[in-house]
Amino acid sequence: MTGPYAVPVPKGYRVGVWEVREPIATGAFGSVYTARRVGGSTALPPTAALKFLPTGTATPRRLAHLRELIEREVELYRRLTHPRLVRMFETLTVDDPDRPELDGATVLVLERAEGSLSALLAATARPAAGPALLAQICEGLAQLHDAGWVHGDLKPANVLLMADGSVRLADFNMSAELEGTHAYTPAFSTPDYTPPDLLWGEIGERGRRIRPSADVWAFGVLAHLVLTGSFPLPGATPAARRDAAAAYARGTDDLRLSPELPDAWRQIITACLSRTHRERISGRALLRRVEAAAGTGHHPFRLPRPRTVRRPGRMPLAALVAAATTALAALAYGVGVWAGGAPGGTGSGSGASAHVSAAAYGASELRTDRGIPPAYRLLIVETAHDCDREEVTPVLIAAMLKVESDFDPDLADPARDEYGIARWTPRVLRWWMNEDGTPGETVPEPPFPPAESIPAMGRYLCWIAPRLDSGLPGDRRVLVATAYRRSYRTVNKAGGVPPQDRPYADRIAHYLQEYGPTGGR
Repeated sequence: MTGPYAVPVPKGYRVGVWEVREPIATGAFGSVYTARRVGGSTALPPTAALKFLPTGTATPRRLAHLRELIEREVELYRRLTHPRLVRMFETLTVDDPDRPELDGATVLVLERAEGSLSALLAATARPAAGPALLAQICEGLAQLHDAGWVHGDLKPANVLLMADGSVRLADFNMSAELEGTHAYTPAFSTPDYTPPDLLWGEIGERGRRIRPSADVWAFGVLAHLVLTGSFPLPGATPAARRDAAAAYARGTDDLRLSPELPDAWRQIITACLSRTHRERISGRALLRRVEAAAGTGHHPFRLPRPRTVRRPGRMPLAALVAAATTALAALAYGVGVWAGGAPGGTGSGSGASAHVSAAAYGASELRTDRGIPPAYRLLIVETAHDCDREEVTPVLIAAMLKVESDFDPDLADPARDEYGIARWTPRVLRWWMNEDGTPGETVPEPPFPPAESIPAMGRYLCWIAPRLDSGLPGDRRVLVATAYRRSYRTVNKAGGVPPQDRPYADRIAHYLQEYGPTGGR
């Protein structure tokens, strides 16, 4: 195993009847691996996902918190076996004193997924199967609510797509059983999917009080994202959308849903996103309306297969995107791809894996503890490697994505006609969207997924770099970034960074230092 894994497990390691294979991803508290069954009952599936949680080696405070999260998840798995909830086959405890980093770890044996809704949306905005997908998600919510539980963290990363095209809800760390009208969950969540009444709600000793209506709000946000490719509340960042949610809850701003929504879905999402929890539609009523809007039957769907582009000695783009997809899918197992810098150690033994997680990929070129989203690391590093210019580095591309969009794949700035993680203007993107160097046949329409935007940025930077005058003062990477924002002719004419672009250039320079593996290049 290479990279900072929270629980490093060598390939070939045996736990019960399971043999660890490739890593999927890691989180601050645990790591997920694929596994195959090498014995035991044939009632168990041939493959599974193993979630390792270091319950034997944590500090007391961390251990207490971790055990609470595990207990929530295991309790729900043991009591609920509904078809729209991911299955847990068994729990195991590692007994291996010779491996102190593993000894005592709890292992959850879970259904192995094909991908996640996050991965699907990253590859295909507004998927054609969106209504059928939403019907299955809503069915899962209804199953949870009818059983007296609240999910507490519904979002695309926590929706698994199975090999047969069906949907499972997953990641029940934040789930809680109702005590009357409320449940209690830990005091953290994903802001984009949290209703405004909880964003600033009071947090007591038992955590935050939550109702099923919080899941209904999250479903409304998720449905708008699936059907339109955008969030229902305005803003280029989660913080901006959080502020918009507060203004909406106060009544100082109205809900402005996308005009692309069909009427039936507009009514459903409006009912989900009512200002107060009392006004929101209930779970079963929501399911009836969603099933009617989606039509009869649940039609299966599959993750799109990216076009394969092979390069000698280089990871094919299809494999690159698939690896990023796997990293996104891992979020739904309740681990989350971790960009933290705490050392996880390396596996030992002859069976150690040569695979590298998306979170740790390119660690020799990019810091792993400075907020670069792990799902984009593969794209960033491989995009830079595809250019033979010294100036075009992974650090430069990461710094530019931070400054351009704060890594927001859904950025939309119609006033400037700029969209996506790299702030592409559609008519400019047309010239850089194809790998063979030919322009697109038509002007593309937003949204522009990262798998398209980031490689296009790299091609454009590689074209810009040799066109900058050789004698210009300053860091060539900063000059290349400025030329991306302005033009290489403007930078050449100004003899360097134009005065009006100095704030932009200074931010680029800051993140070049921030993201460099040793604080610089």
